Amino acid sequence: MKRLWAPWRMTYIDEAVKGRTEDSSSECFFCAALDSTEHRRHLTVARTSSAVVMLNKYPYGHGHLLVAPAQHVARPDQLSDADYDGLQHAVRHTARVLWSAFQPEGMNIGMNLGRAAGAGVEDHCHWHLLPRWNGDTNFMPVVAEVKVMSEHLDATFDRLQPLFA
Repeated sequence: MKRLWAPWRMTYIDEAVKGRTEDSSSECFFCAALDSTEHRRHLTVARTSSAVVMLNKYPYGHGHLLVAPAQHVARPDQLSDADYDGLQHAVRHTARVLWSAFQPEGMNIGMNLGRAAGAGVEDHCHWHLLPRWNGDTNFMPVVAEVKVMSEHLDATFDRLQPLFA
């Protein structure tokens, strides 16, 4: 069996753990984005009454978006039927925007629930949507643990936010 290591992801996990241990009142970044009107600062490209859509601050590749419920819950089964439906509509709309904006050849859409499943944020469930292209190494280091990011987060923000309006 071969293993694919992603040590750069520890920065994200360490920040989340550090925030919880140093300041127990620290709000999660999804909730902070939902409560703020500073969309660019929080990388928020869209909000609905049921969900928030954000750029991933530590993306596997350009266009990597996160869709989280407006409610702070660890698992989707903890949402009401209406909130779950609203979240799924946001995921579907986000996928449509990504197909339109990037014309990928494929897309990863998934959710990691709990630390054992790889969740960097355990207490606020969220979907990952990641456009993919054949032959692209967008989630792997190419040389000496260096990843190639095709587009800066600011440019991705500017490209995507108007498509959600």
